[in-house]
Amino acid sequence: MSDIVPPEVRPKPAVPAKPPNVGAPSPSSPFPPQGPGVGAGGVTAPPSAIPVSIGGHGANLAGIHGHSVGHSGVHAGGHAPAHSGGQGHGGSHSSSGGSALLGYIGIDTIIEQMRKKTMKTGFDFNIMVVGHSGLGKSTLVNTLFKSQVSRKSAGWSRDEKIPKTVEIKSVSHVIEEGGVKMKLTVVDTPGFGDQINNDNCWEPISKYINEQFEKFLKEEVNITRKKRIPDTRVHCCLYFIPPTGHSLRQLDVEFMKRLSHSVNIIPVIAKSDTMTIEERQEFKQRVRKELEMNGIEFYPQKEFDDDIEDKSDNDKIRETMPFAVVGSDKEYQVNGKRVLGRKIPWGIIEVENPNHCEFAQLRDFLIRSHLQDLKEVTHNIHYETYRAKRLNANGGLPLITSNDTQESNL
Repeated sequence: MSDIVPPEVRPKPAVPAKPPNVGAPSPSSPFPPQGPGVGAGGVTAPPSAIPVSIGGHGANLAGIHGHSVGHSGVHAGGHAPAHSGGQGHGGSHSSSGGSALLGYIGIDTIIEQMRKKTMKTGFDFNIMVVGHSGLGKSTLVNTLFKSQVSRKSAGWSRDEKIPKTVEIKSVSHVIEEGGVKMKLTVVDTPGFGDQINNDNCWEPISKYINEQFEKFLKEEVNITRKKRIPDTRVHCCLYFIPPTGHSLRQLDVEFMKRLSHSVNIIPVIAKSDTMTIEERQEFKQRVRKELEMNGIEFYPQKEFDDDIEDKSDNDKIRETMPFAVVGSDKEYQVNGKRVLGRKIPWGIIEVENPNHCEFAQLRDFLIRSHLQDLKEVTHNIHYETYRAKRLNANGGLPLITSNDTQESNL
């Protein structure tokens, strides 16, 4: 027999060896699957056909990218190429150089799914206010959330004794806006800084913060955990600085230095309407300088900036802090509009007017832009730090009594 192969069955050297998992067509493709090495005439090429590298743009990972390589020029998604051996593209493409999709899948609906679930379950936010009496802590919190969410009593009556030690009082409310429910817990610290001797007056506050970490940790390590662990951890601490106009007190420095590594501290200058604009700016600069000199980190911390955009936004916030705020839950008529403000002999200080104080910046920062980040930093940084120390100290998981397990199952 002659060794000459007729031209009609002679293999074409430029035909690639198709990967094995490209053979199955798309469900919407009208073309039947092709075996490896199918050429223009549908004749199977022998193993001696010269393979083509699959690392290029035209044949990325066996057709996952939506490109087909073959002399027949048929696209895996049923599209004809613009030229022989060209590559057609599928429907959607990943901006990060990932796989392209041949049609709509619905990945983008995950955001809507998360929104619906959050609206059903709601979420928790726990805020602590610290400062000595008379700085308007309760009033400011009520103004922030435009409801009576803080303690009713703003001071001490004649018959009520001033506590000798710092007390911890928490009030919880469920507030709803736009169908979204939030369980807001306001933790107040009456008695802080009100004594003649204020040594170690921050210890009850530090103990309370760690107790909430411990409570969450015990729930996590239970054999039968709750579907949703109640979160009582303090996500934010508003520290009220008295408007002295001079400098921070030693008590302010000690408190923020000792607790800045276990809670997100946001310093604010209370009742800033008692200072002129120049005095306020000088006082803010002096406070920032003292915080830096004492190595006190307040939220948002520089090392937690995720990217350049976050760094740019947080740098602007850090330059504004501490926020000089004024709180009020009373409304007045100004230029035909009802506004929250404080009435003084020469006019009305509008709480939400950025020309009068920085309450609006604090509210936008605390609620509208960084609320979720406050919770994430609490969980991923402060709680994880406590958890690691706790487990390392015990050499393993904390001991759980049978009573603890029964309580967690209730």
